[in-house]
Amino acid sequence: MTKSNDVSLRPLFSIPVIVAALGYFVDIYDLLLFGIVRIPSLKAMGLDDKAISLTGSSILNWQMIGLLLGGILWGVIGDKKGRLSVLFGSILTYSLANICCGFVTNPEVYMVLRFIAGIGLAGELGAGITLVSEVLPIRLRAIGTSLVAGIGLLGAVFAYFTVELFEWRTAYFIGGGMGLSLLLLRLGVFESGVFKHTSEKSTIERGNFFALFTNAKRFLKYLKCIGLGVPTWFVIGILATFSNEIGLALSIPTPINPGLSIMWCYIGLSIGDLSSGVISHYLQSRKKTVLWFMLYTLLISLVILFGGIKTAQLFYALMLFAGIGIGYWAMFVTIAAEQFGTNLRATAATTVPNMVRGTVVLMTMSFNALKFDYTVLIATTVIGIVCFSVGISAVLTISETHGKDMDFVEE
Repeated sequence: MTKSNDVSLRPLFSIPVIVAALGYFVDIYDLLLFGIVRIPSLKAMGLDDKAISLTGSSILNWQMIGLLLGGILWGVIGDKKGRLSVLFGSILTYSLANICCGFVTNPEVYMVLRFIAGIGLAGELGAGITLVSEVLPIRLRAIGTSLVAGIGLLGAVFAYFTVELFEWRTAYFIGGGMGLSLLLLRLGVFESGVFKHTSEKSTIERGNFFALFTNAKRFLKYLKCIGLGVPTWFVIGILATFSNEIGLALSIPTPINPGLSIMWCYIGLSIGDLSSGVISHYLQSRKKTVLWFMLYTLLISLVILFGGIKTAQLFYALMLFAGIGIGYWAMFVTIAAEQFGTNLRATAATTVPNMVRGTVVLMTMSFNALKFDYTVLIATTVIGIVCFSVGISAVLTISETHGKDMDFVEE
């Protein structure tokens, strides 16, 4: 590699990119930790299997509600006070909440703490992607944001092995400790120059969440951004999370472990996210990249449901491939950041992924209702048809943002 090429890639290894990647790593670790320790932690509180199922679903739903509300809160703060304020505030919130989870002794307090953790977890990805998008040169933006997500998503793998090696309370302490340690590293991060430029103009309104809904064209653009991400959480929230039930419906003799399904899915996600930025850079198109990844995911989903799988090993392998397919996660958040002006960028980029995560509540409710009236496979198929229809429609109609200048505002 020539010296000039080395210099051209140097921004990818700057402090903002490294800190955003490590922050997302801790974020994903803590986001998925309850799902992994749900059964042992609730058993330790004296709940039986039926109570664990009901209480676990309620706690998970409250965590998701926290993500929805937190996405709005941190998005507004990010546009009003700056991207760094979110990076500090969000990680402090969820780190302290997770440490407290290590001491919890009853389900009601557990629910409150996961709600608070959800609020904190909501700010990390959007603020990190927004900051990296604004500080990197246009030519490296896609690769940089994919690097953040690719490294960050490995937090899911780390969470799985942490729970395998340590008791569930210790796993919470480790997550909180990593977050507090990362705060020290963030002291060296500088604010986005694009944000500083906008913040100096007192006449520009910043961080007005309701501005996303008051203009029809802007609102439609916002809905399309959300639609892009819906298929990703069909794979995580339905195929992986309920893989034990899907495995039974497919008559796979070896019981499927949802924790392993989620781990393999996130390994694939990390590979896909690292790849999608490079592919987008090569194709010079965000839309083409997301469309091809989405169609590939649809194909893998069909193979999982109707391909006649009979072994657990093949099921886990397909979850890895499905994870690669939804590896456009960082790309879709980058598109959301690029669609909106500096005065609404953090609000959009932070709320969009959390709105997508929030759709898991609707997917789960629909799955539970449909499987009792029909079958697990029919329930999964119906939800998949809806999710991929929404996603493909969104990617075909949203505007291309590759190479778009980020220094503009919403009127």
